[in-house]
Amino acid sequence: MAADPYKFFRVEASDLVDQLGKGVLDLERGAAAPERVARLLRLAHTLKGAARVVKELSIADRAHAIEDALAPLRDSSIALTRDQVDAVLKHLDGIAARITALAPPQPETRDQASEAGQDRALRAPRPQTEDIDALLDGIAESSSQLAVLRRLVGHAERANRLTELLSAQLGSAAAPSVSRAPIPKARSMTAELRTAVASVARGLSAAIDQIDRELRQLRDAGERLRLLPASVMFAALERATRDAAQRATKRVAFVSGGEEVRLDAHTLGVVQGALVQAVRNAVAHGIEAETERVAAGKNAEGTVSVEVSRHGRHVAFVCRDDGRGVDVDAVRSVAVRKGVISSAASGTLAVQDLLRLLLEGGITTSDAVTDVAGRGVGLDVVRDAAERLGGRVRIDTERGAGTRLELVVPATLSSIDAVVVEVAGRSAAIPLDAVRQTLRVRVDDLAHGANGMSTLTQDGLVPFALLERLIGTASPRLRAPSSWSAVVVKSPHGAIALGTDRLAGVDNLVVRPLPHGTPADPVVAGVALDGEGNPRMVLDPDRLVEMVRTIGPMAAVTSATRPPLLVIDDSLTTRMLERSILESAGYDVDLAVSGEEALEKAQHRRYALFLVDVEMPGMDGFAFIERARRDPALRGVPAILVTSRTSTEDRQRGASVGASAYIVKSEFQQAEFIEQIRLLVGSP
Repeated sequence: MAADPYKFFRVEASDLVDQLGKGVLDLERGAAAPERVARLLRLAHTLKGAARVVKELSIADRAHAIEDALAPLRDSSIALTRDQVDAVLKHLDGIAARITALAPPQPETRDQASEAGQDRALRAPRPQTEDIDALLDGIAESSSQLAVLRRLVGHAERANRLTELLSAQLGSAAAPSVSRAPIPKARSMTAELRTAVASVARGLSAAIDQIDRELRQLRDAGERLRLLPASVMFAALERATRDAAQRATKRVAFVSGGEEVRLDAHTLGVVQGALVQAVRNAVAHGIEAETERVAAGKNAEGTVSVEVSRHGRHVAFVCRDDGRGVDVDAVRSVAVRKGVISSAASGTLAVQDLLRLLLEGGITTSDAVTDVAGRGVGLDVVRDAAERLGGRVRIDTERGAGTRLELVVPATLSSIDAVVVEVAGRSAAIPLDAVRQTLRVRVDDLAHGANGMSTLTQDGLVPFALLERLIGTASPRLRAPSSWSAVVVKSPHGAIALGTDRLAGVDNLVVRPLPHGTPADPVVAGVALDGEGNPRMVLDPDRLVEMVRTIGPMAAVTSATRPPLLVIDDSLTTRMLERSILESAGYDVDLAVSGEEALEKAQHRRYALFLVDVEMPGMDGFAFIERARRDPALRGVPAILVTSRTSTEDRQRGASVGASAYIVKSEFQQAEFIEQIRLLVGSP
């Protein structure tokens, strides 16, 4: 504090000024409401008090003047006039200038110089990048240690299974050479050991899962600290639009979109400077005067909009106006007069070639030089920003309808919501905003056509393709599955359905660009880290659709020869839950509500596995397995008992009737459940 007595005041005051500026612009757009005005009054009052604490009376006086301007609106629906808004914004500009002047003098570094033109909101104090990286490294190391603990859980679970086997052995007839005297005591000790091991395994697994979730949340929060929402630059763009319109005596509304897109601060800082020039250019050159707009049948008030969207590996910033459009003939004349092109060549240049000349700078169609236009440097700034970020810029215009400027830059870091899928042992993510629908697709649901397979979705028939074909999985499957968890992906090129092994849910991901020179499939837009710090592919929806349209959908397939699984349980909830889990893992599933119905179905279809409840009306699970073991056609089909019974006697009886495994519902673990099935019948 001795070296910089205004350090914390500058942070607080800058934030208050930003909030006041945005709030006043909201009021000007007609958003006046008592609670909004009350909030702005509180902000102004807080700023005044803080300024008086540090004895900055000029800031306190300006904050007091803002209170005077806003106070009459607190208990009424009267809107701020344009002159009142101008006065408040002038006070805020004066406060911002004074805050800047309070900073201690420092030698300007190259990095600081490059940031000089960025908006204050983008340079708000936040943790240093190296501090965040150190935090993330520590989280990654902790996650790797969790993987070690997970392996220990596996050892405990195997020990538990060994105790179950030992218990089953002790429950059977003892060998003649073994004394039967100590068997009761051994059984008791074995049961106690099994209970202890199972308790340790469950407790350790639950604790690891909780730590894993918390570490993942912490890692995601750390990643997002490096990102800012695109909305942080919209207040500055709206203010630039308003100021330019006021100087040109035009009425212009500012509209924004894509506020939720999160990007790294450096990209937003560079792009914001370019977009400030773009909106000023739109107001100065594009939007007509009120009388001209009315005569042309347009609204008296013009519109300038800025929208941000992510497309695969790139982020697009689009600035539109509904003005007169670029005067292409005027651009051609100015270019000839300045010697940029020859008179002979000017007649052969296409419209896009002339628009590209505007981006080179030095060409303006304004008749007079103002502080907004007339020097031919506005679009040159946009081109320079694109080059600095390794992006591109394009202008499209239509006479009388307006102009569209698109700045597309590579995404370094960004945050998206995505659907996570698994395919051929690999994990991938598809941006949620491109996902139209998810559904379960069986072979029988596919329609055969001249161009391949298609499936019915809520939008009609769309091409069906296997995602594993598009992401280059290492080895083909020995047998085609008979059903898939499908994701319907939509892009401007159309819609497709992608077959996957399993849908793992929706997650918010921080997407990183692929390291330079990394070999990757064209559909991979970037990578994100999973809960254990392993890279996960993030796919480009546009490329996915384009590739399927290029190489064609999946050719005809036949049903897999592997028989399905049969779930036997009188509880509807249990049947549907097991069916959902098994189908998500890629298995075909039939259902039976009783042992009698299961035996009837087993006479007509060959099953790979029975999953049987113990307690059912009529024939119970034990009796069902005994009947199956006596039937030559069913004797070789493995059976798993899934029950709420936990006693040692029930486990022993299950083993004695020939059950391959015994799963207690209260101890159910989905991953272990699927792994047990894969050990018995193989992967789908």
